[in-house]
Amino acid sequence: MTQLVNALRSVEIDAGSLGKLEQFRDLFAKWNERINLSAAGTRTEIEEHIRDSLPAIPHLRGAASVIDVGSGGGFPVVIAAICLPDVAFTSLEPVHKKHAFLRTAARELQLPNLSAFARRLEDHAERDYDVASSRATFDLREWILRGLELVRVNGRVIGFEATPRDDLPAPFERHSYELDGKRRSIIVATRLAS
Repeated sequence: MTQLVNALRSVEIDAGSLGKLEQFRDLFAKWNERINLSAAGTRTEIEEHIRDSLPAIPHLRGAASVIDVGSGGGFPVVIAAICLPDVAFTSLEPVHKKHAFLRTAARELQLPNLSAFARRLEDHAERDYDVASSRATFDLREWILRGLELVRVNGRVIGFEATPRDDLPAPFERHSYELDGKRRSIIVATRLAS
């Protein structure tokens, strides 16, 4: 838990979010036992996923609308919705059991700013978000290209990078962080006027 508190501080989120993050961790663990949301089974592993989601928070601040594609078990979308209650989050998850979990998390954690939809990206018509994020649904290069289609001009696409790559579409920014001794990065690409 100390690591989680420190991770919250590192992205300038007060410890007031800690209670809901702990509730989410426990809810995730309960559901994961029944429907296999993720390979993360222990509290420590779940908290690692929570901590890995937090570096995206600074890149979501100031946005009015964010879409998260392939939300799975809620990393990073539920974490972000807890930490940024004034941002409207749309979650796309086509796997019904995971979608049911996301809806339950939004209800039980009282997150009116999180709307979950059981649909694929191809079936989602809205294309005017401030930010689009995805953690592990697509290859990172493919995600950036797809994400740029979801955001308005000057909107941002956020992706997570475990190993530095040199094939990402320019322009983009790489924001590095460390998680348990491993170097990782948040990739931020901005949609430019055509």
